[in-house]
Amino acid sequence: MAEEPHILLVDDERDIREPLAAYLSRNGLRVTKAENASVARQMLSAYAIDLVLLDIMMPGEDGLALTSYIRGTTRLPIILLTAKTEETDRIVGLEMGADDYVSKPFSPRELLARIKAVLRRISENGGAVRAPDTDSYAFGPWVLRSGERELVDQEGVAIPLSTGEYNLLHALVTHPRRVLTRDQLLDLSQGRELAAFERSIDNHISRLRKKIEENPSAPKLIKTVWGGGYTLAAEVRKL
Repeated sequence: MAEEPHILLVDDERDIREPLAAYLSRNGLRVTKAENASVARQMLSAYAIDLVLLDIMMPGEDGLALTSYIRGTTRLPIILLTAKTEETDRIVGLEMGADDYVSKPFSPRELLARIKAVLRRISENGGAVRAPDTDSYAFGPWVLRSGERELVDQEGVAIPLSTGEYNLLHALVTHPRRVLTRDQLLDLSQGRELAAFERSIDNHISRLRKKIEENPSAPKLIKTVWGGGYTLAAEVRKL
């Protein structure tokens, strides 16, 4: 069964955000909601999003500013939600790289069709991905080299990692000292298509600990947060 596309819905109007999220969820989409740009940035960092559904008119940082931020860091598809009177903003949004727009008030059915059309077009063109990470991350006695996709110790000796182990460790080092749930780790490590059960995260964590912890039974780097998930407890430095 194909993975549900993950939509980030950003709209400050609760009366629009909540029923629209419910409708999209009933129609085969996974929806994360954000009431403003600040929360949206956090969600973009915490989850692997497939498409952003973005209201232009929001207090504080508006939808155009958020569009500029998203397009500057990713190729995620963006559909703007606009009022009919916002023609200039609509044009600016498209010029900034938004993929489509829908005018309020809109038909949820039409919006769903547009979302599917954009996702289908992006998929046919090879998918929407973030710029590849080429940084190196030092933590404890280890360095994770993203460009080479390898983990090395203090002597520069490479420690073999499976693709799943590397992706999971990368998710942890890029979100240090943050508690990440299994659901977030599955998203961030792009492992949903490989993982039938959340228990796969626990297995990968166990294997990683055997490779990087001095005492895997009493881990100091990757710690379990009961009822929450896992966190990388070490300080991380970009090299």
